[in-house]
Amino acid sequence: MATVANPVLPGCHPDPSICRVGEWYYLVTSTFEYLPGLPVMRSRDLVRWQTIGHVIDRTGMLDYEGIASSGGLYAPTIRHHDGLFWVVCTIVDQNDDTRGGNFLVTATDPAGPWSDPIWLDVDGIDPSVAFDDDGRVWMHGTRLAREPEYFHQTEVWVREYSPVERAFVGPEHVIWRGAVRSAVWAEGPHLYQIDGRWYLVAAEGGTEYHHAVSVARADEIAGPYEGNRANPVLTHRHLGRATDVIGAGHADIVQAADGSWWAVLLAMRAADGHHYPLGRETFLCPVSWEDGWPVFAPGEGRVPREVELPWSVTPAPAAAWQPDDRVPGTVRPDDARWTALRALPSEVSEDDGGTWTLPARAETLADATVVAFRGLRQQHADVDAFADLDLAALADGESAGFAIRQSEKDHVTLAFARTSAGLTLRATHRHGGEDRVLHDEALASEPGRIGVRARGYRYELVHADAVVAAVDARELDAVATGGFLGVWFGVFATSHGAPPRGQVTIAAFDYAPA
Repeated sequence: MATVANPVLPGCHPDPSICRVGEWYYLVTSTFEYLPGLPVMRSRDLVRWQTIGHVIDRTGMLDYEGIASSGGLYAPTIRHHDGLFWVVCTIVDQNDDTRGGNFLVTATDPAGPWSDPIWLDVDGIDPSVAFDDDGRVWMHGTRLAREPEYFHQTEVWVREYSPVERAFVGPEHVIWRGAVRSAVWAEGPHLYQIDGRWYLVAAEGGTEYHHAVSVARADEIAGPYEGNRANPVLTHRHLGRATDVIGAGHADIVQAADGSWWAVLLAMRAADGHHYPLGRETFLCPVSWEDGWPVFAPGEGRVPREVELPWSVTPAPAAAWQPDDRVPGTVRPDDARWTALRALPSEVSEDDGGTWTLPARAETLADATVVAFRGLRQQHADVDAFADLDLAALADGESAGFAIRQSEKDHVTLAFARTSAGLTLRATHRHGGEDRVLHDEALASEPGRIGVRARGYRYELVHADAVVAAVDARELDAVATGGFLGVWFGVFATSHGAPPRGQVTIAAFDYAPA
């Protein structure tokens, strides 16, 4: 029996959904405005996860143009039925509610390719899908209540879907409007047919400090549903701010091959009880069944810090991150962690056989469009992330450097700028849309390695092994800035609105947990 530490997917891996096919578990998480979208991860033991592909991995599958940070892909669900993998998801444009919507994609191989999106004629968010014993398909999701009793009350709907007609058939049923009055946002619903009953597992309270998991059951999928008198069956909000893990919710359950039950869910590690720059992470929780109801974290009542897996005998490596074959150090060009903003990494950069060329773009990190940025999630509170950049081809008036990114309005850059007089180095903190210069100097020598040395809530900006500025990570997390994301580290290049002419070469990018 192996003991493993939570979270099993550190860094910004929110809204996990899971299914099992034979000996393999498959999991997807939200990716918002980053591409490729919706990583498909697989594992044999629920701990060592390997990214085998992405659901949204082709140009033109979805339109991301103009979608601001914390818009994009929300709360996917993955299921397998009759030889086919299904993923349903929502794409959201927070500035234009006429764009986006819910869609379905399918694949015979979870590594892809996935089909082009099939749009679902229903509003709301967080769609899910279930298959009954007769093979019928039931879509469900959440939306703001049509006749709300209180602000941000939502309702869960269910309706039969015909794969042949690619359309809903039969009547819609509203089955749930929340377990706790005024708790808001009954969301992330999943339906399961277990031992002749239908079970609804839903989040509640909003995906932050007051997040929770609630359960209801019914004899028929259309209801009526009976809420568990123990609701919420899992939450950390009653623990107060002294706990280091907050916001537990958005669970999806799965049965292991040995008959045991498990949940994956999101929660946030907040050392001060408030701030979580790593974002919402994926945690693992045991589930038992008592009196016809699921019990989350039996005997403990909170997401465990460590989980014992009876079928695993090999401990996971300390400070592991997916996939499990990665080692601290240089991140390769083919590493599945690389992402770009509203475009695929291959659309904004070129792999030169161990190095990457990043052509400058007129857009900056403050623009909600495709920008010259290539980055990855911060997955450890204590980590060193550094880039070696070749600026020989950077044109006058252009800048390139290292970015600590939360959103268009909130990010930190340590940038080299090419001028007629030579190179300068400037550190800038953009907070709430306003820029503040932290460091500015002319360089008399060749540029050195730049990056960040993160230690808890302190980000030290480093150039040539010297700390040139520092930023409090609590000013960059979702609590301080709004939105739903953790922090990304990466490299950017911009011509600041002028026609771009130059480029930067990323000779190496290192990510090493301290």
